[in-house]
Amino acid sequence: MTVPTPATPQEIARIAQRTLAHYEQHAEAFRQGTRDHDVSQNIAALLQHIEAPAPFELLDFGCGPGRDLKTFTALGHHATGLEGAGPLAAMARAYSGCEVWQQNFLELDLPAAHFDGVFANAVLFHVPSLALPRVLGQLHATLKPGGVLFSSNPRGHGEEGWSGERYGTFHDLAAWQRYLSAAGFVELAHYYRPAGLPLAQQPWLASVWRKPAA
Repeated sequence: MTVPTPATPQEIARIAQRTLAHYEQHAEAFRQGTRDHDVSQNIAALLQHIEAPAPFELLDFGCGPGRDLKTFTALGHHATGLEGAGPLAAMARAYSGCEVWQQNFLELDLPAAHFDGVFANAVLFHVPSLALPRVLGQLHATLKPGGVLFSSNPRGHGEEGWSGERYGTFHDLAAWQRYLSAAGFVELAHYYRPAGLPLAQQPWLASVWRKPAA
């Protein structure tokens, strides 16, 4: 699945368009396939590290059809969704009642120092490695000082390329730590999922990061 890393903005734009087209065409199947996923461990990992007074201002980055937006709202927080695929963004608005911004991850327009936490669950791996520093920098900028970023991605050994109609990059822990540290984040925790299994059976790398307060 490894392909030459895209080297131009035009190549990266085509990757985003093709990946988003997959989610647009399969929005209902994606909703059905993910609605019962238990990500309570990931939600708790984000919330427990936020030091601001509740309720929190949260950005669900890549919110899909709105499952986790509804959970955050039920917990008493103010959650905003961001989703690149139009049908999924519409589903998220209808299901959660939250504001949802439809934005391409590679063409973000985010408010500065606005959020206490960013929840990026199973989404940042779609960002080509060449574009990842810019995207991480924008997430850093939209967090308040002291704010927290949660990410969970399928892990690998640097593979990058197409899996069907979806593009993915599969970082190991050391590579992911380098990207996040370079973007100005400080690591708080990391773990592998699903919990309770041998490492070889835990394909997901979850990590929690803080934007320094000063």
